[in-house]
Amino acid sequence: MPKCPKCEKDVYFAEKVTSLGKDWHRPCLKCEKCKKTLTSGAHAEHEGKPYCHHPCYSALFGPGGCGRGGTESYKY
Repeated sequence: MPKCPKCEKDVYFAEKVTSLGKDWHRPCLKCEKCKKTLTSGAHAEHEGKPYCHHPCYSALFGPGGCGRGGTESYKY
C-alpha cells in the first residue's frame, strides 16, 4: 500500500490522486505556501513539493525584481 508523502498514511485506491510520481490523498495535495488544494498535473513542483503556478511558484522561484515573474519583472 503506498504512503501519502504529506501525512504518511496509507493511500487507498478510491482516494488516490497521483502527482509528482507519488500517490496522495486529495486533501493532502496542497500548495506548500498558500495551502490551496491542487489538482493532479495543474501545479508546479520545487524540490519535490507542490506549489500553485500563480502566484506562489512564480513569486517564490520565478525571476527576481518587481512583479510576479511576468514581462514586468526585472532586477535593479
